[in-house]
Amino acid sequence: DVGPFYIASIVECLGSKALVADEMAKLTGQPHYEGIAQDTIAMAVNDLITVGATPLVVQAYWAAGGSDWFGNAERAQSLVAGWKAACDTCKVAWGGGETPALAGIVEAGRIDLAASCTGLINPKERLSVGDRLAAGDAIVLLDASGIHANGLSLARKLVERLPQGWLTEIDPVGQPGLTYGAALLAPTPLYSPVTEALWAAGIVPHYNANITGHGWRKLLRHPGDFTYRIHTVPPVPPVLAFIQQQAKQDDREAYSTLNMGAGFALFVAATDAQRTVAIAQGLGIGARVAGVVEAGAKQVLIEPLGITYSADDLQLR
Repeated sequence: DVGPFYIASIVECLGSKALVADEMAKLTGQPHYEGIAQDTIAMAVNDLITVGATPLVVQAYWAAGGSDWFGNAERAQSLVAGWKAACDTCKVAWGGGETPALAGIVEAGRIDLAASCTGLINPKERLSVGDRLAAGDAIVLLDASGIHANGLSLARKLVERLPQGWLTEIDPVGQPGLTYGAALLAPTPLYSPVTEALWAAGIVPHYNANITGHGWRKLLRHPGDFTYRIHTVPPVPPVLAFIQQQAKQDDREAYSTLNMGAGFALFVAATDAQRTVAIAQGLGIGARVAGVVEAGAKQVLIEPLGITYSADDLQLR
């Protein structure tokens, strides 16, 4: 709290998705790091905006297993270009960062990527920490592009049993030629243009949830006792349907682990629901009014699938 506004900040690590890019680079000759850069920034930005902040500055942390990682000019340029493009999409400044060579800490030939983001909640009325959430609010889900950056440990483990490994086609009928590796590398959407456009339109979400690890159980993270009744689910991206099939997960397990097509949840007044959808769609982000908040036991009811997650299923940090 600095008087007329709040400062918000966050730091997030990408995780193991860069390993998929490295494996696909060996097979295709392409670096694939532009999308990886966007994933890294999305991890930070998409969390920061949940509190109503406008992202302003992103810092990079690129820790390589040796200085030779950056000697691969095509790969390094791909990372830089993707980072700049993601910053431009979010309208943030790239404030610099750190590029240490950590031989002995980071494996040779690998890189550990992280991003920090600082923003402003200005005016203070934009602060969204869930105190406005109420029964009757609409749940608007923004579409996911694929696996994003959560669930990659499972995805990498599954590749060992696939006939063509990373190059296995995952949807020969619907999307012929789409390989497992390429589908996993679809970059995470940047949702801050949506939240900024909502503010410009006079819509202040009562609560936000970035659906990352723990899947749809993230909808339970609000501390209050509410029932989140879902009546409409988004289409499941082919790569997630493929993972569910290969991992032999039922719907309950899949939706508790993966995003299953929903990347971000906006809880808005019912009167703002359709405008929220229209604003997101106007920015190229698929969206739908998926459900409603009700007074009652703390649970998520995904009615089309017959799934219930209760407070006992909530194991989030």
